Amino acid sequence: MTLSEKLSTRLMSEGLDPRDIEDLAQRTIAEDLAGGEDVTSNATIPAEKISSADFCARKAGTIAGASIAAAVLEVTGIDEYQFCIEEGSFVEAGVVILRAHGNTRKLLLAERSALNFLGTLSGIATLTQRWVHEVANSNTKIRDTRKTTPLLRELEKYAVRAGGGVNHRMSLSDAALIKDNHVFASGGIVEAFQAIRAKYPEIPVEVEVDTLEQLRDVIDAGADLILLDNMNLEQTRAAVAMSSGRVKLESSGGLTLENARAYASTGVDYLAVGALTHSAPVLDIGLDFKDGM
Repeated sequence: MTLSEKLSTRLMSEGLDPRDIEDLAQRTIAEDLAGGEDVTSNATIPAEKISSADFCARKAGTIAGASIAAAVLEVTGIDEYQFCIEEGSFVEAGVVILRAHGNTRKLLLAERSALNFLGTLSGIATLTQRWVHEVANSNTKIRDTRKTTPLLRELEKYAVRAGGGVNHRMSLSDAALIKDNHVFASGGIVEAFQAIRAKYPEIPVEVEVDTLEQLRDVIDAGADLILLDNMNLEQTRAAVAMSSGRVKLESSGGLTLENARAYASTGVDYLAVGALTHSAPVLDIGLDFKDGM
């Protein structure tokens, strides 16, 4: 592994695997070069030129992914950089996130890949923090889903954590989630739950229900967590009353920033928000060259 020990330690503290991040950084640079070279930089910039540059927020937002940007810098040969803010910090436009110093061609080679990671992950963190703010006066937590970009789940779920949200399962093997198609294929919602309990007795089981009748059945069957699928506020309040704290409840479907507070006020434990990862706008972040370090 070529990432520095210091950066590897930082990545691990953020719940990320340094080997995965290094591989991803190398593959994004390889994608940008497509087997060739940076023809613009190589033609216009002397090979020995040294520069300093700042990664700056162009708009206000919550920052996530500076460590990933640093990994891109390191795999391109830039090892002189400094983090200027803490991950998960809200910053105003103009704030410097990361400073780098080194070979100008290498800085420009790293620029786009580093910004793509930093902007995308900060966008997810920013949107997550907005949801978290909406439910701040409740015990409800904002939770993500598996609606992530293929092969980027580890990073996107990290960005949710940086924004103050919590993660649902990382993979299909972490926990069971019985949805309508499982119910249809297995013959019934209780039958599906019992089949999982029999085969994987130690695995947490969440069950999706559409009605209060189904909710009563799976509570009695012993589910750990129940997902209330597209239930309105009245149904959700009734579900909370029915569960009486015996099981955790998660609302999903029809949730918006505008109604998040109302759903949280019902007493549900989680709001499942796929939009955190599949619809977050990229935060505008740029790289500005400057004099000195």
